[in-house]
Amino acid sequence: MKVVLISMPDVVPIIIHDTAFHLPSLGIASIGGNIDDEHEVFLIDLIRKRRAIKKYLRKTLIKIQPGLVGLSAMAWQYDTCLKIARLIKEILPQVRIVIGGYHATLMAEEIAVSGDLHAVDFMIRGEGEEPCRQLVNSLARGGSFAEVESLSWKDEHGWHHNKRGRTADLATLKLPVRDRRRLTSGYHFIYHKIEVLETSRGCTRSCNFCSMKHMYGRTFRTYPISRVLEDLDAIYYRQKVRWVFIVDDNMVLSPKRVIELCDAIIARNYKGLHLMVQADCISIAQNEDMVRKMVEAGFCSVFLGIENVSKENLATAGKGNIRNSSQKAVDICHKYGLMVLAGLIFGFPDDDEESIIANYQFYKELGADAAYCQILTPYPKTEMRESLRAEGLVTNPSDLRKYNGLWANVRTRHLEADKLQYLFWYHRQRVLGFWNPDKRTRSQGKIWISIWRFAFKPFLKWRYKKMMKKIGWKGRYQREVKRWENLNTFKDLEGY
Repeated sequence: MKVVLISMPDVVPIIIHDTAFHLPSLGIASIGGNIDDEHEVFLIDLIRKRRAIKKYLRKTLIKIQPGLVGLSAMAWQYDTCLKIARLIKEILPQVRIVIGGYHATLMAEEIAVSGDLHAVDFMIRGEGEEPCRQLVNSLARGGSFAEVESLSWKDEHGWHHNKRGRTADLATLKLPVRDRRRLTSGYHFIYHKIEVLETSRGCTRSCNFCSMKHMYGRTFRTYPISRVLEDLDAIYYRQKVRWVFIVDDNMVLSPKRVIELCDAIIARNYKGLHLMVQADCISIAQNEDMVRKMVEAGFCSVFLGIENVSKENLATAGKGNIRNSSQKAVDICHKYGLMVLAGLIFGFPDDDEESIIANYQFYKELGADAAYCQILTPYPKTEMRESLRAEGLVTNPSDLRKYNGLWANVRTRHLEADKLQYLFWYHRQRVLGFWNPDKRTRSQGKIWISIWRFAFKPFLKWRYKKMMKKIGWKGRYQREVKRWENLNTFKDLEGY
């Protein structure tokens, strides 16, 4: 059987421009790599085909003639996912379609009765490697769908939801697809070619705004280090890629293992390797030796979930008072030359304008190198969503297209949603201003940071100065909102 796996084209320009980096989907790559060899598998990352989705899919799918197409989507990509499913059924009426990812996992029963799934035949809930392998075999051999764990399927009687399977034994998973079966290309971070790598899955922290526990439970599992190195070898030697984003939910939960992995990478003697990762502040703050070893192994930047300056807000988020740990973590990272991207969240129930300003000021005091700023989002099935809904603070309970961290889907006890949205944007401009990388950061990306400092930044300052004279803050904000609204509007999918 021929199988095509597709990731969505939707993007979020929270840090930098939406075209500045495009990462391949490791999810579909891993699922594709674990389908039995008797089947032909092809991957499409639609982030690389945003301007011609319909034309590209029509040409490609007619040529391949797959028996099954898989679509992976998060909550805010689900609307696009449904449109693409309908388009595919128009192109190939007999093809079977399966959807998976976070939204299908969390909301399978609800969306099964929503009436939206006329073009969809199956859903996979949770990790997709083994259920998708079994589904493909069942379709090819005429087996029973009822035996496939974590699968939802429909017949003339409606939808059936099989029991959830156990979490995967990561030691048994094959390598992801990164060869010519991946039909799209051009993945990049600024001007670097980039790949994605996974060394563990899950997180045991108690953040109540996160939906991760519904994918894996509150577990932390690791790949064998030999398998991580095999995958890294494939990226480094076969793909000739030197920049790698590690997609682990929280790689540093086991500092001892991180050090062991780093020693193994160091022994490999990769030249010019640059690794990026996300981590929690407590683990970083308490394990300086681990950070030192990470830098020796080629780690150049880390995303830290700092979230908020307020201990009350941190408690509301289930984070605990990590303010001191946040500062210590940043200081340790900088001591060894590790660039820090600080994650900040705004829009907690008690937030007012002063709270928003204070959170941005806290970021500046931390001395982090860049900020990833989001508005608190009531993701489906999270404890945070239920708490906010009970208090009447969720203002957009159903339009999931805006559930990407960029939009205010909540109000606070002091600010309506539209005011929160504006102040979130306005004070970022006023307090943070244009990014001003320090000497340490400039040394890690000499070309693209120089382009920013001496070309883009001066141009933008000149452009916004003229704009401010003409339309002011409100006018500038309205233009930004219009751009955000158009960002994931795909004209060739209209009508589906």
